[in-house]
Amino acid sequence: MTSATKVLTAHVRLPLADKVDQMASRLERSRGWIMKQALSAWIALEEERDRLTQEALADIDAGRVIDHQAVQAWAESLGTDQPLPVPR
Repeated sequence: MTSATKVLTAHVRLPLADKVDQMASRLERSRGWIMKQALSAWIALEEERDRLTQEALADIDAGRVIDHQAVQAWAESLGTDQPLPVPR
């Protein structure tokens, strides 16, 4: 059983297209395979970024935040003889 597919097209600048072709040649894969790998990796990255953003927003809504001044004081203390503990 094969999965349904859909053709997507995009105009890319020639230097990027050349890099895709070079990668395909080096890996002995098709241009389409390279594009699917790249698109899949980008989508996974964006999904993870969205998940982390939603998690951070939930932390803010729940009041799980660290005061900016506490973080700033900690950061400024890092180069000193007595650095402050990490704010929690």
